[in-house]
Amino acid sequence: MTASPATASPPSRAARVLHRIPATLALALLLIAVGAIGQGLWVPTREQPWFDAIAYGLPALEQGRWWTPFTGTFFVAHPLVYIPTLLSFAGMAYLEWRRGSRVALLYFAFGQLFAVFAASAFLMLGSLLPWPWADALALQLDVGPSGGSMACIAAAVGLLPAPWRQRGWVIVFAYAAISMFLLSDLADVEHAFAILLVLFVDRSFRIQRTTVREQRLLAFAIIVSLGVIQILTLVLPTDGPFGPTEPLAGPWLDVAIDTVVILLVGGGLRGGRRWAWVLSVIWSGVNLAVAAVIIALFIAAPREMHDGYGDPDATLATTVLWAAFCVYLIATRRAFRVRRRKRFAGQAPVTADDVRDLIRAEGGGNLSWMATWDGLRYLRTEGGLVPFQERLGAAIALADPLGAPETIPGSVRDFVRASENAGLAPCFFSCGAATHDAAPAGWRSLIIADDTIVDLEGLAFTGKAWSSVRQALNRGERDGMSFRLTRLGDEPWGVRQQIRAISESWVGDKGLPEMRFTLGTLQEAEDPEVRLALAIAPNGDVDGFLSWLPVFGPEGAIRGWTLDLMRRREGGFGPVMEYLIGASARDFAAEGASILSLSGAPLAHEATRDEGAIAGLLSSLSEALEPVYGFRSLHRFKTKFNPRYEPIYLLYRDEGDLPVIAAGLTRAFLPDATLRQFAAAGIDMVRHG
Repeated sequence: MTASPATASPPSRAARVLHRIPATLALALLLIAVGAIGQGLWVPTREQPWFDAIAYGLPALEQGRWWTPFTGTFFVAHPLVYIPTLLSFAGMAYLEWRRGSRVALLYFAFGQLFAVFAASAFLMLGSLLPWPWADALALQLDVGPSGGSMACIAAAVGLLPAPWRQRGWVIVFAYAAISMFLLSDLADVEHAFAILLVLFVDRSFRIQRTTVREQRLLAFAIIVSLGVIQILTLVLPTDGPFGPTEPLAGPWLDVAIDTVVILLVGGGLRGGRRWAWVLSVIWSGVNLAVAAVIIALFIAAPREMHDGYGDPDATLATTVLWAAFCVYLIATRRAFRVRRRKRFAGQAPVTADDVRDLIRAEGGGNLSWMATWDGLRYLRTEGGLVPFQERLGAAIALADPLGAPETIPGSVRDFVRASENAGLAPCFFSCGAATHDAAPAGWRSLIIADDTIVDLEGLAFTGKAWSSVRQALNRGERDGMSFRLTRLGDEPWGVRQQIRAISESWVGDKGLPEMRFTLGTLQEAEDPEVRLALAIAPNGDVDGFLSWLPVFGPEGAIRGWTLDLMRRREGGFGPVMEYLIGASARDFAAEGASILSLSGAPLAHEATRDEGAIAGLLSSLSEALEPVYGFRSLHRFKTKFNPRYEPIYLLYRDEGDLPVIAAGLTRAFLPDATLRQFAAAGIDMVRHG
C-alpha cells in the first residue's frame, strides 16, 4: 500500500539539498564513471598508454589534439587525487545552490577552458624567453577538472556576505600564491588563471570598498601569509617561477629577521596602529633594496663570494610578495591612523549634567537614563551623544544614541567610525528598533532580551489575567501593608539602613559581585530623578523595594518609568513584588505616565530556530547562569503583568568580533569580579547544570 500525497512524509533536508544541485552531482558522478571505465580509480591515469591522447597542455595543442581540453577534464591523474577533486566540487555546489544550475555550469565550463588555454598561451610565450621554469612546464600534460572547480570556488566566494567575501578572497589569493611559488605545477598555473578570470568577471573583490576594520584584518592576514611562505620556502624544496631552491639553502638570515618583524607588527596592523603601518612600509622597502643588492652581487660577483648565502631565487619570489604588500599598505593607508594616546580625542568633555539636559530636551528610550550612570564615556556626534564603555578592545555603546530620533543614524555612523579609528570593535548593546534599523549594511543583530512594557492608559486590574496582581494588592491591604512612592534621599536614616541591609543580603547570596552596566545599584538609586517604591509592614519594616528610572519624552515630560532594582526582605510579605509593581503602576498611571517598562532580563530571550546558532548558544549560557542570577525566572515573573514585548538587540559587525565583545561585556557587567569568583561561579553552574 502506497502513501497518498497528503500523507507522504516531507523530504529530508539532505534530499532537498541534493535536489538543488543536480549539475554538480551529475559532474561528480560522470567523473567517477569515467574513472571506473578508464581504470583511473585504481591505476594512475598518467601510466595509461592512451594518456597522451586525452591529456591537455601546450604539447597537445601544438600537435593538433584540439579535443584534449574537453576529454582531459573528466580524468584524474592519480587515484588518491579523486578525494580532493570531488571535495573541490563543494564550491560548485554552493554556487549552484545560490545561482542555479545554468550559472554554475557556465562558470565551470568557461573556467576550465580558459584555465587550460590561458596557461598554454602563457607558457608558450614564456618558453620563448630564457626561462627554465616555463620551458619545463611547456612540456607537461595534465588532466582533471581543477580549473573549472577552482573557478566555481572563486565565484562562490564572491557570493559570501560581507565581510566574509573579502576574507574568502584573501584565502584564495594565499592559496594561489603559495602553490605558485612553492609547488608551481601546471595545475597551479591553471588555478591562478581560473581565479583571475572570476576576479575580472564578477568584480566582487573591491578592497577600497571594504570597511576600515576589514582593511586592517586583511593586512594582518597578508603579512602572516608572507611569513608562512618565507619559512616554507626556506625549509622545503621548491621549484617556482624564479627557479628551484634546496632545503635550508636559502637566505635564512633574511627569513629570521622578517619573521621577527612580522611578529612585532602583526598585532599592530590588526589594531590599525600607525607605527605598525610605518614600520611595515619601511621594511617592505628594505626587502626590495636588499633583494636588488643580492641580485646585483649574484650577477657581478664570483660564485665563491656568495656560496654561503644561497640561491637568489627564493629572495626574488618573496620580494615580489613584499612589493605587492607594500602597494596594498599604501592603497589602504587611511585605515592605519590609530595612536593609543588619541583614542576618541579632540572633543569637549561631556558631563552627566549635559547628558541629563539632552535627555530632558529630546527625550529618550526606556534605558536612556542609564547613560547618566558612572563609568560611561560619551562620544559627541552631530546632534547627539553616544554613551559607551571601552572594555578589553571593544567599544560597547549602551542602549540607543541620545538625541532627536532623526539624529540616530548619524550617531551610529559616527560611533562606528570613531571606534574603528581607535582600533576597537564597536557594538551596540541593549538598543532598540531605531538603532537596529540604522545599523550599517552587513551588520549582524541578536535579540538578547525582550523589553516587557505595561501600557498604563486605561489600566484596570480586572479579569482573570490580572488575578495574581489583584490578589497581591488585596492581601496587602488586609495585612496592613502600606505603599509609598518616594526618593531614597527623602527617607529617614532608619529606612535607608533597612534598604541597604536588604540589598547587601541579596548581593551576599551570589557567588559573583553585584552586576553593573545595565543593572543599577543603590548608588544609582540615590539620583533625585529616580523614584523608589517601598512596601512597609505594619511594624515599620521595609519588606521590599523597587527603583524606577524616568523615561522622558520631548521637552522634559516624563512619559513612563523603567524598573531597575528589585529587592525583598527574607521572611517578609509573600507577594511583595507583585504588590509593589501593581501599586507602582496604579500610582504612575494616576500621575499621567503612559508606560511602565519592567525592563528585559539579560539572556532571558527564548531563541527560536531561525535566530541562528549564536542565539542558541546564548540560550545555553542563560540556562547555565540561571542558578546564579535567575534571569529566566525573572522573565517568567514579569509575564504576570500582561506586558507587550519589544526586542532588545546586540548589534555587531560580524561573528569575528564576538569573542572580544563577550569579554568586554563580561568585564562591563562584572568590573570588580576576581578570577577566583569567576571560577567559583563556574563550579556552581556546573553543579546546577
